[in-house]
Parts: sequence; structure tokens; C-alpha cells
Amino acid sequence: RLSASVGMSGNAHEMCMGEFNRAAGSSGYFAGERPFAQQAKRASEPYGSMNLIHNEAVVGSDSLHAAGETREGPLPEPESYFRGMNGLDDDYDLIIVGCGLSGCVIAEQALKEFGYKSLILDKRDHIGGNCYDYLDRHGIRVSLYGVHLFHTKFPRVREYVQRFSEWMPYEHRVRARVPDIRGEHKSVPVPPVQQAVNTLFDADVHSEEEMLAWLDARRPKIDEPKNGEEAALSRVGPLLYERVFKHYTKKQWDKYPAELDASVLMRLPCRTSTDDRYFSDPWQALPARGYTRIFENMLLGDPNITIRLNCDFFKAREAGLLPEHGLLVYTGQIDTYYSAQGMPPLEYRSLRFEEEYVEEPPEGFFQEAMVVNHPSPDVPFTRIVEYKHVPNQPQAVKEGKVKGTLIAREYSKAGGEPYYPVPNPANRELYDKYAALAAKEPGVAFVGRLASYKYFNMDQAILNALEMFDNLKEHGKLEPKRRPEDFGPGDGPK
Repeated sequence: RLSASVGMSGNAHEMCMGEFNRAAGSSGYFAGERPFAQQAKRASEPYGSMNLIHNEAVVGSDSLHAAGETREGPLPEPESYFRGMNGLDDDYDLIIVGCGLSGCVIAEQALKEFGYKSLILDKRDHIGGNCYDYLDRHGIRVSLYGVHLFHTKFPRVREYVQRFSEWMPYEHRVRARVPDIRGEHKSVPVPPVQQAVNTLFDADVHSEEEMLAWLDARRPKIDEPKNGEEAALSRVGPLLYERVFKHYTKKQWDKYPAELDASVLMRLPCRTSTDDRYFSDPWQALPARGYTRIFENMLLGDPNITIRLNCDFFKAREAGLLPEHGLLVYTGQIDTYYSAQGMPPLEYRSLRFEEEYVEEPPEGFFQEAMVVNHPSPDVPFTRIVEYKHVPNQPQAVKEGKVKGTLIAREYSKAGGEPYYPVPNPANRELYDKYAALAAKEPGVAFVGRLASYKYFNMDQAILNALEMFDNLKEHGKLEPKRRPEDFGPGDGPK
């Protein structure tokens, strides 16, 4: 497979990359830096031990692997997935629109609990939704829709996902290239910790108390921030705001923080400790053979789950090709479902990936971490991802047999695949109108992030689907047990 990669060319790209290349060199490293392989390096203590998967243990079950499947990438899709609306049964208990997390959890639970028969339709040519990953032609595991990092605080979710994959511990850590007080770009941890303020501002901070005092001396007291800028300033103060968050936010949302809801920036991470993990959840892991394997174990091998890919639900419905069914489970964009109503669309941000294969970089890596953010306004992309760092790469990659590395420069954009809902009063008001229509729609359950206009993390999407199915068992209706906002904020653009 080839990911949706669109490159820049000519003078525009040379101008965009000029300052970055002069500072970092062709390898991506700044002077004095060396790569570290996160394949072998866990978070420093005591933070690594906070992960409930201790040492280098592998937990969970991969039934396909246990049955003798040795391939480390996705299995070939069966020919039956591509028959369109041909060869289907006359009726199904569920028709599920979307083969991502929400739809697949509902299908799996319906089969396990009730023996329900489901037909899953997806307009893409693969299972797994945005979680889909694969091996590129060099043998590197790559996520087609950008980095996916699993972390959860929900015991029910971690127990559930271990039924469909083996998992290995991984504490995600992000670096950022940020100008210091002399204008020199330095590599620092994000979220900012003691090391960051010492490196950027010569702060001489060496304890949590000193870090808190340093922050308190700089951040204004704003009891009720009116917008994202006031929220950010109240969290991190002007120095970190200007260098780390302001322009990164503009690149991600095409809006400065002052133009966004306070809620977007109120969750800005800034720590007084030395904990450089990006997430603090107690269970942080990666699926040993990739995210696609989870869906293969969930869906394959039972005739009661039928899948059709490259299949547009709306076209099939318009042509009268949908089989009889008891319930329609819709996991797509709620505004698309009601497009015939003439209401305006909801606003999303999307991503564009510019990929480059680097032949034999120094010591095997292009940069010092899987994700390196570039928050400065003079660099057009938001971050660079280097997949080779993660520990769930195939064995040949981990053994150093793949000499090159794949990097992806990430650009935020309007239009395209809907990744991130844009939180502002106008969009919230519009979504409420769509939600009111959905509540009255007979025979249809709206499930998941696109249907809820809410950025769910993977664990939140799974828990939401499990709890909705609980309601089906308990009350005969597939509906949420809690409001989307009650799950708390998702990671969003990171």
C-alpha cells in the first residue's frame, strides 16, 4: 500500500526547509545530539515502573498467531470483501456503517452476547478505520492515518483489547525543536518539564518546588479564561506559550489560540516533575503485530460477520441494495448522514503526510524520537514522525537489518479525512441541531467520534461502544451511557 502522501516541490519546499536543514543537517539531528532507539529504551524511573505492564513483558492473546500465523503485517483481505452488495444474505440483525473501532466493537459484542449477524460496510479498501497499519515496501510498520498510541485508565478497556492482541509496554515521549533565549533551536521534552525550562531559559530549576515557583512567577492569574490564549497563559505563562504552543496551535487549527475556545488550551500539559512521558495513564502499550491484527482477530473466522469494502453506504441505500435489518449502526459523520437537510457541514481539521525514505541515516535513525514537534512559525509542518523507533516493528527492523528509515512530515489542513472536530460555539450549536435529529431517527444508532462530533482516544471509543452495547442488553436500546464530553478531552492534535 501507498499512504496518501503529497510532497512539496520546487522553490517553495526549498524555502520551507532551508532553516531547518541548516540548523539540523540532513540527518535531522542538531549539533551534539545522537539518536536513541525507543525500541530498547523505556521511560526513566520511577515513571517506567508506573506502567502496569512491567519489565519487557508481553501480555494478551493473539489467536491468529497462536494458530500458526507468522506474518507480521496485515493478512491479505479475502476476495469476498470486494464483492460489493452481491452475495449477501436477505437479512441481518445489524448493518454497521464503518469498519473502525466503534463499529467493530459493536459487531463483536453483538455476536458474542446474542449471536447476532452483522453486515459491515466501509467505503475504504481496508478494515480497521483510522487505526489501520501495514508494512511498507522496506518492511517498516507504518500507520496509514498517522501515529496511533494506545493508553488507558479504564480496566475494562485494557482487559477487552488483550483478547485480540499481544501487547508490549511503550511510554511515548515527544521532543520539540524550540528556540532558546538566544534564538538557537534546542531539542526539549514536550510536555515541558524541568529540563525544558533549563535548556530554553537558563532557569536553573532542579526540584518540583522550584519548577512551580518558576511557573507561578510568570503565569498571570486568570480565573475564567475567555479564550484559548488566556487559558494557555494561565497554564504555562508567556515564555513557554510563545515558543512552544502559540504557533503550533496556529499550524494545527489555522487559528491562533485567541480564536479558539478556552477548553482547547486548558488541557495544555506542563509538569513540575521530570516525567517526560507524553501520557500519564497507568496502562500504555502497543499491539505487538500492529493495530490491524486487533481487527483481524475480532472479525475473521465467523460467518456471522460479513464485511464489504469499497462500498458506499449512501449509494447502496439510494439504489435500494441494503438487505433487511433490525438496526442500522452508523459510525460516520453525522452531518453527512443529514446532508439532504440542507444544513451546513461541521468543521474539521485534517492532515497531510509528506513521506521520505532516508537511506542509511547515521546510527540508523533520522531523529532522536519517534515524534519531534516543530512549533516555530518558520517551519511549515507541525511535526516529523519516524516509525522505526517503536518496539512493535517487525523483527528484521529491530535487528537492524533495515538500514534506512521512513519519516513523515505532518501538515494540518482543512478538508480531506475528518480527523479533529473544531471546538467553537458555532460548531457546538450546529452539532446540537444534528444530535436532535439523530435522537428522533428510527432504527438508527449513531456511534463513535464522527457521529458524536467528539475526538475520542482509542480507549474512549472502545469504552463508549461497550457501554452502548450494555444499554442494548439492559434496556433494549443502543444508546450512550454518558455524554461524549463526560469521557474528558481526547488527545487531539499532538
